[in-house]
Amino acid sequence: MAQRQGELERAAAQSEVVGGKKHGYAVELYFDPALENQVLKAWNVLGRRQISTQLIEMSARPHITLLSAPCLDPHRLHVALKGLAARLDPLPLSLSSVGAFLSPDTNKEGDVLFLAPTPAASLLHLHTQVCDALRKEGGVEPPDEFRPDSWVPHCSVAQDVPRNRIADAFCILRDLKLPVSGYAMDIGLVEFSPVREIFSFSLGCNSEG
Repeated sequence: MAQRQGELERAAAQSEVVGGKKHGYAVELYFDPALENQVLKAWNVLGRRQISTQLIEMSARPHITLLSAPCLDPHRLHVALKGLAARLDPLPLSLSSVGAFLSPDTNKEGDVLFLAPTPAASLLHLHTQVCDALRKEGGVEPPDEFRPDSWVPHCSVAQDVPRNRIADAFCILRDLKLPVSGYAMDIGLVEFSPVREIFSFSLGCNSEG
């Protein structure tokens, strides 16, 4: 197990690249339609202002990433996430602040803007449950940045933002009149890039998927 853990961590740090694009898998938490539309509004405004259109172009869905890694076994995760989703209820969420992950290279377009949820105990507990289920049932050890003691929950609204447009983007996002609130309703697995949903399950639903 320790050897497998080390392999996954090294792979996550190296970020496998295929055809010039990062390739991997992500476990994502999806929102109810009203909250999703609030995030899409931010994507569209930032796109119209020519700040970033990447999330729209890659056909992503507004989400919070619970875990991501270059190599996962979708079949094992299907079993683990289906069982976990059936035991969980829809989760109240409040996207309450704006943040950024800044690239160390100021000459490249690598900055990411996001809406951060209020770090409620229920959200942090859900993330811990996901990590535990994937470790025990899916054989997945979370990469360092997704471990419960270091995870930064966020909903990306713009990727590869030029550094000289960061201030403009923050002003636009402040016009959203945060917080915007709703519920996390589904959990799913996607492959990227491009983004392709492999499966998803509604929280609290025992239907076949």
